[in-house]
Amino acid sequence: MFDFTSIMHTGSFSLQTVLLTMLTALILGVIIALVYRSSHSHTSSFAVVLAVLPVVEAVIIMLVNGNLGTGLVVLGAFGLIRFRSATGSAWDIGFIFFAMAVGLAVGLGFLTLAALLTVVVCAAMFILERLHFGINVPKEKHLRITIPEDLEYSGIFDEPFKTYTNYARLERVKTINLGTMYELTYIVDLKDPSKEKEFIDALRCRNGNLTVIVTSVLRNKDDL
Repeated sequence: MFDFTSIMHTGSFSLQTVLLTMLTALILGVIIALVYRSSHSHTSSFAVVLAVLPVVEAVIIMLVNGNLGTGLVVLGAFGLIRFRSATGSAWDIGFIFFAMAVGLAVGLGFLTLAALLTVVVCAAMFILERLHFGINVPKEKHLRITIPEDLEYSGIFDEPFKTYTNYARLERVKTINLGTMYELTYIVDLKDPSKEKEFIDALRCRNGNLTVIVTSVLRNKDDL
């Protein structure tokens, strides 16, 4: 069904072969860039680089007559320039290596294999991104409790913490409102998220009905 034979003949290339190789690399690069743009925040310049990267690698592989060692060394140097100039996310780095792999396959003449690789990997990345694969919604919460300056906070919230949380860790104590109040910041893990309101009400009974704020602990997706 698929022909994975290389169209290249080491040592010499016809104009038709070179144009076909560059056109194929460009089309596949544009497809990769479109998938990257549709599934992740991006800059226009990086999307353009992704589109032309397979063409550049394919030409380099042709110039070194299919010598993989030399070609990979040259492209590795290009990659280092990118990584040293700006901090890229795991998603960006993954697409860079993906585009390089496609350019490598095209440069060696395996156009069908390059097209198949592009379709399969793009489909997988697009679907997994839409399914939010690998993203862990944290159970931990940030808890901020405002108390009067004359309230001794050590141990006063132990009972609701024991009842509603698996653990509660005091992270920060801060004076607010010109020193007339304190703001306590905790990291808490609720036993039952559905009882969050009950938990807040129990805290308000102990802090004089002052402000209680519960927020999610933010996680960076690229760190997961």
